[in-house]
This record gives sequence, C-alpha cells and structure tokens, in this order.
Amino acid sequence: MLSRTPFSPNLLRPLSNPSSSYVASRGLLRCVNVPSNRRGLASATEPYDVVVIGGGPGGYVAAIKAAQLGLKTACIEKRGALGGTCLNVGCIPSKSLLNNSHIYHQTTHDLAARGIDVGEVKLNLPKMLAAKNASVKALTGGIEGFLFKKNGVDYIKGEASFASPTQVNVKLTEGGETQVEAKNVIIATGSEVTPFPGITIDEERIVSSTGALDLKEVPKKMVVIGGGIIGLELGSVWSRLGAEVTVVEYLGAVGAGMDAEVGKQFQKILQKQGFKFKLNTKVISAERNGDTVSLKVDAAKGGKEETLEADVVLVAIGRRPVTASLGLDKIGVEMDNRGRIIIDDQFNTSAKGVKCIGDVTFGPMLAHKAEEEGIAAVEIIKHGHGHVNYDAIPSVVYTHPEVAWVGKNEEELKAAGIKYKVGNFPFAANSRAKTNQDAGGFVKFLVEKDTDQVLGCHIIGPNAGEMIASAVLAMEYKASAEDIARTCHAHPTLSEAFKEAAMASYDKAIHV
Repeated sequence: MLSRTPFSPNLLRPLSNPSSSYVASRGLLRCVNVPSNRRGLASATEPYDVVVIGGGPGGYVAAIKAAQLGLKTACIEKRGALGGTCLNVGCIPSKSLLNNSHIYHQTTHDLAARGIDVGEVKLNLPKMLAAKNASVKALTGGIEGFLFKKNGVDYIKGEASFASPTQVNVKLTEGGETQVEAKNVIIATGSEVTPFPGITIDEERIVSSTGALDLKEVPKKMVVIGGGIIGLELGSVWSRLGAEVTVVEYLGAVGAGMDAEVGKQFQKILQKQGFKFKLNTKVISAERNGDTVSLKVDAAKGGKEETLEADVVLVAIGRRPVTASLGLDKIGVEMDNRGRIIIDDQFNTSAKGVKCIGDVTFGPMLAHKAEEEGIAAVEIIKHGHGHVNYDAIPSVVYTHPEVAWVGKNEEELKAAGIKYKVGNFPFAANSRAKTNQDAGGFVKFLVEKDTDQVLGCHIIGPNAGEMIASAVLAMEYKASAEDIARTCHAHPTLSEAFKEAAMASYDKAIHV
C-alpha cells in the first residue's frame, strides 16, 4: 500500500543498515509484516505495541494516534508535564506574552489615534506572567487529564534509556525504576537551547528563551544574540513593554529562512518599532557584572571591537537535539555530526523497531512538523503507509506584523534554476487593512512559469499566520495561482490581498 504523497528525500538520509522489514520504492512508502494487535493492559508477557519516548507535540500526538488506531500505547516523559518545550517554555507561553504585550503597546501608543481615550495605563508584569502560566497549566494538564485518559494512553513519568531496542528502562520521577517492553519505540525527545561557547547562562541576566519568559522586571536595555524567530519574538515582547532592544546577528539579514524581500521589509518595520540591529557582527564574549552584562562584539569578517552594555542578554542562537541520556550507543542508533538521529523515509533508525520524529532528527524544528511526523510514523506501524509533505510545512513569526511563509523562496528557486513568476499585493491596497489602520506588509506568491502551480507563498502583515493556511492547502493539492484567484473571497477581508497576489502572479491585480 503506497502513501499518497512521497516523503521529501532531501530531509532524510538512508541508513547504513536499514530494517529489512521496510522497503522504499521510488520515494514512496511501503511496509510489510506490520503487526496488528488489539489494545490491552501491559503485562510481562504482552509488551506494548508502541512506546513513545517524549511527551512533546510530536510525542503526545503520536501516542494518542497510536491508541486511536487500537495499539497498546505508553508515553514516557521526564519533564513532569506533557507538551514538551512548546507548551511549557516555548510556543504557548511566548504567544501569551506576545499577545498581551501587543495589547499593552497598542493601548499606550495606538488607541488615541483611533478615537479611544483612556486614563493612566500601567503594566502589571506579575499578573501578565501569571496569565501566561495559567494558559500553560490548562493546556499541559488537559493532555494528561483528558486526552491521554480518553484515548487510553499509559503515561509514565520518568527518564527513559534503552536497555535494548525493545526494552526501555525508566527512572521514575517519584523514585524507583521500571522497565517497559515494546514492539515499536518512537523517539520524540525534542530539542534544547544551544549554548553559546564561553557564555554562561544564569537565567537572570544572561538568559535563554526559557529565562526570557520569566524576567521579574522590564530591562532598560536588552541585547539579543541571534536574529532568528525566537530572538525576534521575545525581543518584541520586551520591546513593547519598554526595553531598548538591540539584535546582534552574525549573518547579514534577520529571519533565517525568510524570503529576502520579506526579511528586508521585516527589519525596516522592527526598526520603526525601536529595534536596533547589528548585522554581520560576531559575539566574542559576555560577562556579568552585578546587574549588568558587558558584551564584546566585532565585525564578522574582522574589525574594530565594540562593547555593548545591557541589563539582560538573551542567547537565541538556535536549538539542538536532546539525546544524551537515551543510551543510543547501546542499541547502535546512528547520528550525524550535528547530533541528529539518522532516519530513513519511514522514520526508521538503524536500530530495528526504533523510529524517530521531530526536533531530534532532520527538518525544521517546528511543533506542527513533529505532530505530522508522529501521526505518519504510527500509521506506518499500523497500516504500512503515512503522509508528510515536507514542501508544504508553514513557518510563522508571531510578531506584529506577523510573518508567515510556506514552500520555496526566491533565492531557493534561483539556485535551483527553476523558472518562476512573482505576484505581489500590498496590504496598503486592501480595504480591510486600511480600515483597521494596520496596512503594513504584503502578500507574495511564487508560481511555476508555465503551469502557474504555487511553489511558495510569503506574507508579512496582519493575520499572516492564519492566512498562510490557505497557501498550505493550495500547495498540498497542487493548485495553480489561477485556482486561488478564481475562488471567491469575502469582502472586506484581509484574505482578499491573498487572492489578488495570486492574481498578480499570472495576470493583473484589480485594486492596485
């Protein structure tokens, strides 16, 4: 049985010793001799059908899907709360702060121009942080208290390590040890903050993304090391609340992975909001002196050394896979030189019966990518086929304006020698955006020259993170720009800019 869409081979590597139970045919997935067992209670003579190590978005979704498919399933998580980095110290708490800091900033800077007069506005930071924590608690608790129980997933709280490919030892959080046996194991241990060589993170003055979510006061000056999504989002939070934010980036542009045109516009907008940027700049050292931090930097290609002073320095140079305590060497799991677990196009590692998904292996470190892989991996175990379209995985930066994209950018198309056309439509020409007095940015389509098939979509502007879903759906079904342009969009809506950008890529937009 074949999958509807092949996995992208450029994100996955062949194993030196792949499992003989699985074969790949022309990039499509096929599985043979897959066990199909009823779900029941675990016992010494009846192992789990699936054990998932890690309770983040990829892991807990995989566990729920496995149970829904009738597989006896357990999920092992050491954090003590399900949801992984995303729900506990990543996506969810940061979006809470982004939303509420935007409301605060809009109240103090924007309402008067809209004819809304308010009295004295004060920031209650402890209450804002409490609202963030309440959101996290509700969502993480809902996985354990409702979703796992409803679907019959056994939740084991503890730290897992392999005794063999089918046996997993667990140091229980509440003390003691146990061992679980499984026919199939899925590694979904996620990622952690990448440390900066020579810089000690104390989560007080020199912080990671985790510490930046719980600052006790708004810093007067904040330096962000790294101009990627995490640094720009958290920098936006504290900038809106009153901090002077400077971003130090080694590369010559912000927002790694963004289309260059979008990235330049994004940087200009952030500068208008008060951000300062030092691009093509490398960090030499950071040293805490009491309540201040001295950061030494110079030009990436060599130049005059400079010292920056800050109340808080945020280290946001990326994330790395979490594998240290798993005992992968005991079962012969291969990894690359970046610490990522090597898998084939069915998520198999080099250890038979052990699969791997999410941040700990190849591809973008995104919660929704991990979720899709978790479902696909379990469907392969159960049915022999699964589906992930790596060419249609969206990325979103939840600043204001938002930035969202899916598919190829112009630089990638040029490098690949693909002939394409561009359609661009500004929100300044969109009636809803103008009415809302929120008309910065644009929608940009990249389409194949001869067929008008959508190859990429890039949006900077209001509601970009929600609007990008339409582009993802179009790419999943291999729609043309004309298909989108001939689909009726309600008026007045922001989505009309989406329609007109598609129209502009093969014909002419109407309202510009």
